[in-house]
Parts: sequence; C-alpha cells; structure tokens
Amino acid sequence: MSDLPENPISTTVDFTRDGVQHGFLKLPYSRDDSAWGAVMIPLTVIQHGRGPTALLTGGNHGDEYEGPVALSKLAQGLSAADVSGRLIIVPFMNTPAFRAGRRTSPVDQGNLNRSFPGKPDGSVTEKIADYFTRTLLPLADIVLDIHSGGRTLDFLPFAACHVLADKQQQAQCEAGMRAFNAPYSMRMLELDAGAMYDTAAESQGKVFVTTELGGGGSSTARSVAIAERGVRNLLVHAGILQGEIEYRESKLLDMPAADCFIASEHDGLLEMCRDLGDTVRQGDVIARVYDATRSGVAAVEYRAARSGLLAARHFPGLVQCGDTVAVIADVLS
Repeated sequence: MSDLPENPISTTVDFTRDGVQHGFLKLPYSRDDSAWGAVMIPLTVIQHGRGPTALLTGGNHGDEYEGPVALSKLAQGLSAADVSGRLIIVPFMNTPAFRAGRRTSPVDQGNLNRSFPGKPDGSVTEKIADYFTRTLLPLADIVLDIHSGGRTLDFLPFAACHVLADKQQQAQCEAGMRAFNAPYSMRMLELDAGAMYDTAAESQGKVFVTTELGGGGSSTARSVAIAERGVRNLLVHAGILQGEIEYRESKLLDMPAADCFIASEHDGLLEMCRDLGDTVRQGDVIARVYDATRSGVAAVEYRAARSGLLAARHFPGLVQCGDTVAVIADVLS
C-alpha cells in the first residue's frame, strides 16, 4: 500500500458509470485572485458494455493544438452506443499551460511532461502528474498522448513508440503506432525520458502511443485531420470503436542514437539549409547560424553526423545555444 498522501484532485465524473459524462478534474489552488479557487481540467468519460479502456490526452504541452482540437471534437461527437469499453478523454491535460498558450505552466513554470511520476503534495504541475500516475493510468489499457512541436519545433507528422526492455510490450505499442497510421511512424529516442508521461505509462505496462504532428505553435487542417483519423484508427485497433482501420502509406523511421540530434552551440539568426522531409547525407550542411550582434562575421555551419531524413527542425528564426536545430532519422521502410 502506498505511503504517499492522498492527491487533492477530485472529479465530477464517475469512472465506473455507463453513458457519456462531461466534467472536470478539480485541483484546489489558492491564489491572489481566488482565495478558494481551483484549476478545472475538463474531461469526458464515455463507457458502454465490456471492453478495454483508452486514456486519450492532448495539451500535455500548452502550445500544441492538434490533440486539443481532435479530442474536443471526439468528446462531443461520440455516443455511448458507439463504444465497447471506456474512453477517458482529457483534451487539455495541462490546463494552466494550455490557457496561457505556453509549453510550461504559468502557475509554477512546470513542464508537465518532465514532472512524472509527480507529487501529491508538490506543485500544481506535480499534483496533476501524480493524479495521472496513480489514478488515471491504472484504469487504462491503451494510452495515446498527442503532441506536436509547439512554438519552437516543427515535425514531419508521425506517430511514435519507444524501444522497451519488454519486447512483447514494445510490439503491442508498435502495433498501436502502425494502426494510428500517420504519414510517418517513428521508433523514437528520447534524450531525457526519465520524468516523462510516456515512461510513467510504459512502466505500468500500458500500450503507449504518442505523436508529433507538426508545430510552430498552431495547427493546420492537414495536421488535425491526421490526428482525428489516427485516433479513430487506434480505437478501432483496440476494439473500442467498430469499423475498419483506414490505412494509408506510412514510412517507418528510426532514431537509433544521440547523433540524430543536431544542437546549436551558438545564439543567433538561423538559416535552415534543408527542409522537412529532405534526404540528407552525412556531412551535408543542415543549417547556418549568424552572429546577430554584428555584420561581416562568417556564419557557423552545422552538418549532419549521419545520413537520413530530416524529421524535425527548430521553428523560429532565432536560435539559442543548446536549442535542437534538427533531427535526422533513419528510413527503415
């Protein structure tokens, strides 16, 4: 039995009841403008009959919009009769960050996707992470967390899974990734996975699928359509929705090593020399960074350490030392 204190988050829905429920996760939060206030995180629970439980989340980072749009539409578009099992839909997982249009929370500067497993007596962000870790994830069989690049990255649209020690679990995650059927499918390497939602879900043995569907701090008609189709495909794959998976061509990519990432060692003006989806060779110039404090200084060139496909790039025109400039992935099929 856990010796952790009880999480202060309460819910206005009943996770065991059949039907469609729209409600909130309510986290007390006393602040200057609301002494007895609360952070209200919207969620929908749809349950009918027997079947698995899918936990669907968007807005883990508040400046990523494909998940919030697609899941908001799903929550208002399904009836209980459409479902065999249970859906727990949380479109705005980090609600304070989402409302501020920020990657991190304006309340405590917390990055929710680097705050797991969380603390029930910690900051607002840590309390949200703890509630997902100890209450919502144990209810789920399959977990989908929809991401994009936010304001500072842009990605080829891909669904992703991770390389796991449990190869049976990895195979199940990969099957879910392929069922989502984004234009690209990625075996993804994370450089700092220890405190991620992904790791919390995978450590509980869940089938976990994530995405990167674009970026630049907005969404497009195409990226939202990929998210909507992918969510329904995954739920059909899980047996929660009826129908056929809508398969389209999807290229399988891999990020096998840290040299897939190109990081800037300078502040300055960024010139991308290759576009997303371009094939690059080891040694190719991927980007240049210009000193923005003076003219007449040669740009610093950043070259590919490996051959592959340009799968991600820094988005704004200015770059800081330490920023990821580009990611190069292997093309497997």
